[in-house]
Amino acid sequence: MITTKTQPGLDDIAARVRAGERLSYEDGVRLFESPDIFTIGRLADEVRRRLHGRATYYNINRHINYSNYCVLRCKFCSFYRPYPTGKDAAQQVSGGNGDKLAATTGGDLHLSLLHDAPADEYEYSVEDIAEQAKAAADYGATEVHIVGGLHPKLPFDYYLDMCRAIREAAPALHIKAFTAIEIIHFGRISKPRLSIAEVLTQLRDAGLGSLPGGGAEIFDDRVHDEAFRNKVGEQGWFDVHRNAHDLGIPSNATMLYGHIERPAERVTHMMKIREHQDESLSRGKAAFNCFIPLSFIPDGSEFDDRPGPTGLDDLKTLAISRLMLDNISHIKAFWIMQSAKLAQMSLSWGVDDIDGTVVQYDITKREGGSGNRHQELTVDALKRLIHEAGFDPIERETLYRRVRRDGAAWSIAD
Repeated sequence: MITTKTQPGLDDIAARVRAGERLSYEDGVRLFESPDIFTIGRLADEVRRRLHGRATYYNINRHINYSNYCVLRCKFCSFYRPYPTGKDAAQQVSGGNGDKLAATTGGDLHLSLLHDAPADEYEYSVEDIAEQAKAAADYGATEVHIVGGLHPKLPFDYYLDMCRAIREAAPALHIKAFTAIEIIHFGRISKPRLSIAEVLTQLRDAGLGSLPGGGAEIFDDRVHDEAFRNKVGEQGWFDVHRNAHDLGIPSNATMLYGHIERPAERVTHMMKIREHQDESLSRGKAAFNCFIPLSFIPDGSEFDDRPGPTGLDDLKTLAISRLMLDNISHIKAFWIMQSAKLAQMSLSWGVDDIDGTVVQYDITKREGGSGNRHQELTVDALKRLIHEAGFDPIERETLYRRVRRDGAAWSIAD
């Protein structure tokens, strides 16, 4: 028989949550260790309703992954492809519907892909990206979300030109782009090298509006060394977001869970995000808009022998995120990662945002490397998910301002 009665082991935590007190690391570990999943969910729902009532946010957005060529080889990643050289390059740019040739720095050839062209390895031109952004804006999108691999050949000007081209093609579209490791990569490939602050300043001046927050993974040395040794760790990630916030550029924060990390390491990750948010809020310039726990999908990665998180683990992690991160207003269930059905259920487990229309997404696919890049929910589908869960759908733009809409035309409502 199912009961929602709080188990004695969580009574003190429940009391602190209801009193609005901050939970400790030890509290977070106990929550992960507790089998009382219903109490954890109920407490997270109480906090969510205290902050947002029945409001649940979605947006009309478009994801663009500009290239899957990457110099890194992260074990959890099924997205990256090694950059072709020599004969391999010639073979991969030999043609096909929608393919066209372009020259990179150094004279090598690479594949530049139109947005509807089927290929396993690709790179979009600036013109392709601007075309996709304009199409999204014409449809009514308020945001374009752009990330990609660490391309070994493209110069920093490519990314500046990308932002400028989007701004020219779709002036009202918010550009949320580039993870911390991408920002660091841009500084390294610049001639002369640029600091993080200089990279961010130039991108901001070219049209960048915010950072998506990806690439945080898990802030733990053991996990870093085993799963993504060649990628910057927490110091680099926080350096980028600290500089962004000080420059008035807001961002999000993420956590990739369900691979080789332990539950206690998830709590440590949340504590470090919370501490950084305290610092950003105290400086009063910009901060994290939301926290996004990302459910690891093993298919196609070097960790494909691992099961990945279960649905209950997803719900528990989302709920504990809401309970631990008392200084971040929004918790998002990115429906691509948790699935639309579980994201719907999570709205009663502390989540108040299920992201948006997405349209194209290539970073992860539940069908593995052969899965479809077209991953889309319509506005009607998003609103239905929210309504059926007993909540009120609210369209937002990137900074969580409510949107007033008339077809494809929109404005800020408040």
